[in-house]
Amino acid sequence: MKQYHLGIEATLEIIGGKWKALIICLLMSGTKRTSELQHSITGISQKVLIQQLRELERDGLVKRFVYQQMPPKVEYSLTEYGVTANRIIDVMCSWGKENIQIRQERGEAIILLEDQPPEVSN
Repeated sequence: MKQYHLGIEATLEIIGGKWKALIICLLMSGTKRTSELQHSITGISQKVLIQQLRELERDGLVKRFVYQQMPPKVEYSLTEYGVTANRIIDVMCSWGKENIQIRQERGEAIILLEDQPPEVSN
């Protein structure tokens, strides 16, 4: 029997780590292909991304849809249960923004890229 001392342990077991919360956040805006997710997450390898997606799928937060075509096409989206993680992700995002602002006020050279205007490509 698995035991937890605090509820947060169960939460972190499912969405903890470097990438899972970010994957959930990206899937909040809708269904994504593996390549779209990889392109949106700087520094994640395809192997790690697929592993994280499979774990989220196993835990019931993500569903995987495979199209029967050539070349193969796979899409990922949040399950109804996965959407409930939005409350946690929103709080984490808000706390992170506040943390960055405090660090900036202390003189740390740090920026939040989502606050920057998008680069225009020609």
